[in-house]
Amino acid sequence: MKFTKQDLLTLLIGLFLFASCKNPDGVGLDVDPATAITGTLVVSPVKSQLVKEDAANTYGLNRYPLGYMIDPDFGKTEAALALTVYPVSMSYDFGTAPVLDSAVLVLKIDTTSTLTKFYGDTVNSKYSIDVFQLTNKVANYKSSDEQAHNSTLLGNFTGKIAPNTKPKVFNIITGKPDTLRTVPAQIRIPLNKAFIQNAILNLGTAGTATDAKFLESFKGLYAQINKTSSTGVGGIAFFNFSGTDSYLQLVWKKTNSSSGVDTTSVNFPVGKLVSNASGSATLISGVAANIKHDYTGTQVQTQIDVPAPTDPTQQYNVTYLQGLAGVKTKLTFPQLASFTSTYGKAIINKAELVVEIGGTAPAYPFNAAQRLSLYRWDIAQQAADIPDYTTFSSSASGGAALFGGYFDSLKKRYIFIITNYVQGLIDKNVEDYGTFLAPTSYTDFQRTSSATSAERSIIGASNTTANKLKLNIYYTKIN
Repeated sequence: MKFTKQDLLTLLIGLFLFASCKNPDGVGLDVDPATAITGTLVVSPVKSQLVKEDAANTYGLNRYPLGYMIDPDFGKTEAALALTVYPVSMSYDFGTAPVLDSAVLVLKIDTTSTLTKFYGDTVNSKYSIDVFQLTNKVANYKSSDEQAHNSTLLGNFTGKIAPNTKPKVFNIITGKPDTLRTVPAQIRIPLNKAFIQNAILNLGTAGTATDAKFLESFKGLYAQINKTSSTGVGGIAFFNFSGTDSYLQLVWKKTNSSSGVDTTSVNFPVGKLVSNASGSATLISGVAANIKHDYTGTQVQTQIDVPAPTDPTQQYNVTYLQGLAGVKTKLTFPQLASFTSTYGKAIINKAELVVEIGGTAPAYPFNAAQRLSLYRWDIAQQAADIPDYTTFSSSASGGAALFGGYFDSLKKRYIFIITNYVQGLIDKNVEDYGTFLAPTSYTDFQRTSSATSAERSIIGASNTTANKLKLNIYYTKIN
């Protein structure tokens, strides 16, 4: 008998199947319904209520906002910066008879991610940024704190903001020809030379002996958008002060006994890195953001003034989410308290919160927030993690991404996996003191008011609309 390779393969497969079948009489029979595990889907209602965010803490941020934008749905948003300038070294010496050539405030645009640099319009809008002197040293860091400043204009930048363009500038080298170099994306604001000459160069080494001594004379700078001179819908840029690329650049001439007059340059850093209490990280001191929102004439203001009714079927059709300590949405799950009495004792196989975009699809320049955070209040009304976020974030595979909250641009929605949380609420092992949905930075999951993201979203809020806010619960009933 002659076997082909195909015949041999068929024979081997057949032998394997017969050898592995311990009870051939059971092959092909239906599964016993008494032992089958089945899952049932319940679409549970979600009640929502718009809530104004608390002021954000702007001490030690990894990026800071500056800008002004006019959003047809969210009104007007403004972000200004109070900036402390520090000596590059103690008792810094400007030399003999220093005369200032130029002073430029350099603000580096954040490059942590392409999604964190800028929110708004970079194509058509023109931005006018004014700089003033602070009246007092920066001591308060809440986003709602007004930073007092003098009214005398010290400098101005007017033009488009290009967060993806690396400009070329001259590098001043003492005793040698200046060189052209490429620098990170930044905004450069020329300052009044006479003011800087008197306020800094004329201090001498005694004025730069310590940070405290320097700040007695030079309190710092305040940068804000000139709304009258700016055009277009605008936007918010984010700046980084954790490195050496944001500074006050001083270029001056000094008398040298051997070579006559030298031109030299120094960069006084904006902000200062300080260790935290544990010494394990550094924070930025001396930089604070002041953020203002004006919702006049918008549906956001209407919902703030007249909250959604208690009946989840009679709510507003949409609700709102906005960064920069704007607005968030409080969620409650009215069906979970009676879930056991309605459906019986159950094991939750999977629970997913589906957050769909409400109304028309978002478009440039006010695109939907790329990431949302979901968190809860504890008994003291302090922000705490959802149990599922804790589980996923400690996982070696996938991490917090498995928890969800990232924008699906194809299906125009966000999804959170909150199986453990829902099980706890049903079993009454977890008390619902409030669950909150808010925008968060794409690179940072935040449970408190955010000052590092200006993004916003309009989401569905009613189970009777085409775009919904809903809780899908897949469960197995147990005895």
